[in-house]
Amino acid sequence: MSITIIVEGKNDRSRLRRLLMPEVEILCTFGTLNTLKLETLRKQVGDSEVYLYMDNDSSGKKIRGVLRDAFPGAEHIYTRRGYAGVEGTPDEYNISQLEKAGLEEFIIYPDPTPY
Repeated sequence: MSITIIVEGKNDRSRLRRLLMPEVEILCTFGTLNTLKLETLRKQVGDSEVYLYMDNDSSGKKIRGVLRDAFPGAEHIYTRRGYAGVEGTPDEYNISQLEKAGLEEFIIYPDPTPY
């Protein structure tokens, strides 16, 4: 089964990329969505299992709403209010959210810091 996570921007993607195995596709909306962008995303996603991980701000909520309609079966991953979007979310919190979504097998866990 293939996995696709949709985020807003390239910084969000690079933040998650270092936490996830290469076989997990991470696609970007690059802001507002129009019909062409949605159709392109649909083609890129294909039959993958879709996860939506947007910023917890007004534009992120707006994009999530559009994507919720485009991908009704998608799982939703949320960052905490107060973090500067997905890109500003600490790795530990991103990992906990990815685990909550059931993606443990795809997570690249960082080496524990020595005492």
